[in-house]
Amino acid sequence: MESKSKDKDILAHTTIADVYCAAKRLEGVIVKTRLIESAFFSELSENQVYLKPENLQLTGAFKLRGAYNKISQLTEEEKKRGVITASAGNHAQGVAYAAQRLGVRAVICMPATTPILKVEATKARGAEVVLFGDGFDDAYAHSLELQKEHGYVYIHPFNDLQVLLGQGTAALEIIEALKDVDAILCPIGGGGFASGVALATKRISPQVKVIGVEPENAACMKAALAAGHTTTLASADTVADGCAVKTAGDLTYAFCRAYLDGIITVSEIEIMNALLSLIEKHKLVAEGAGVLSLAALTKLPFKGKKVVAILSGGNIDISTISALIDKALIARGRVFAFAVQLPDKPGQLLNVSRILAEENANVIRLDHDQTKVTDSFKKVVLTVTVETHNHKHIERIIAALEKNGYDITQVY
Repeated sequence: MESKSKDKDILAHTTIADVYCAAKRLEGVIVKTRLIESAFFSELSENQVYLKPENLQLTGAFKLRGAYNKISQLTEEEKKRGVITASAGNHAQGVAYAAQRLGVRAVICMPATTPILKVEATKARGAEVVLFGDGFDDAYAHSLELQKEHGYVYIHPFNDLQVLLGQGTAALEIIEALKDVDAILCPIGGGGFASGVALATKRISPQVKVIGVEPENAACMKAALAAGHTTTLASADTVADGCAVKTAGDLTYAFCRAYLDGIITVSEIEIMNALLSLIEKHKLVAEGAGVLSLAALTKLPFKGKKVVAILSGGNIDISTISALIDKALIARGRVFAFAVQLPDKPGQLLNVSRILAEENANVIRLDHDQTKVTDSFKKVVLTVTVETHNHKHIERIIAALEKNGYDITQVY
């Protein structure tokens, strides 16, 4: 009860002036990322879509805004104690950058599963990294133990007023650049970004819709709003690792409940498809959490509006992005793999190649293995991977192979 009363008090006394003060502190520290109009995503969603590329921010994500706003206001005594936080990566780099710039020691607890790119980038900014647990919640619990043991100042990744005010400065830039914006899509992990963006937007232009976007597999804020209080998910397993949070913050819950117009959830394949489209159409790289807003564009309950989709971050390692692209290509029918048993005699491989060429399928991988076990020692197994146009193209290829007497097994 005391916590709810405190949150209501914070809500009542937080004004747009607080966001402008945060923006003042961030002058000369962050990049004011410019809006990019997207013809592709506009046509896809039947709205006029603009991208807010926070993946091009210093440290590669919006998180620098909140981290710097918080740390810059610490007292000299607090700065001497040093700061600690837990993060899946982007907040870690924001805290590390801000602490290094302000001459403060920083300790960052990160899940042991954090992509190596984010770990190394955090270390490169002078922070001490402690790897612990399988996800954010494990790392967070460990960071609290270390804070208690060493007396560090805690810089929460989302459930902190000064952090969310810093994140809200992104909304100031959006409204300044696109004064007649109708809606803003903002990803949600623990809710700090959405809280700040929604607060700033509603205090300046209350008619603008602010819609949060969560992965279906980690929709902690949607669950909290449905329950009427913060609740803990059983799991948060998603390719959007930056939003893999089981429990929303109590403060961010209060802000989202007060200012958000709604939440859209997106599937894993929708996230991967959005990532692939962003790379193909805009030549921009983002992480899974970074494209949540793009994944939600086709689910908007309106058409013909000016919509800003925030790309929250771009810190993704090559192996991860390669795996996500491969899965998205398979899901779209852009890659097709099949296995077939062939008579072990000359000309069979050439005949399969001819059929594929006639169907405009480009072979990208081929395995002709005489040692694989088949139903006859006179047969060999051929496994072929081809580039295709879509699922209908795959159906035509299968039909052509079957017409020529080949009984194939689809691998993917």
